[in-house]
Amino acid sequence: MNRDIEIMAKTIYGEARGEYARANGGMNALIAIGNVIMNRSLEAEVSIADVCLRPRQFSCWNRDDPNSRLLERVTMDNPMYRICYVIATRIICGEIDDITNGASHYYSRSLKIPPYWARHKTPLATIGNHIFFKLPYRQ
Repeated sequence: MNRDIEIMAKTIYGEARGEYARANGGMNALIAIGNVIMNRSLEAEVSIADVCLRPRQFSCWNRDDPNSRLLERVTMDNPMYRICYVIATRIICGEIDDITNGASHYYSRSLKIPPYWARHKTPLATIGNHIFFKLPYRQ
């Protein structure tokens, strides 16, 4: 199994699996997370795994996040993870276009107060429960 595909798939799964069943989310919500990961990887010229596993970048990998334990145990037996794996594979292979307009950051609309980095910035897209932005990304 390709490590970058696996790590991107797990990140999509950890960050957005609940979006798949939402009327305003669906497959595009999963794709958008993968697009952000790919955009960061290309901009910083580092591996996808490096982007995803960088501390405090994707909350699903934070040790204090309940999703981190799920990511350790999820396998291809999980139908939602299989969908995320196919999406990750297709993004990495260049078969899925960027629907975020080049976004490198996002946050959940469920946050009461936007993160400091999003204040006074214009969103590029809103897909599912996430709002997407383009900011410089430094590894």
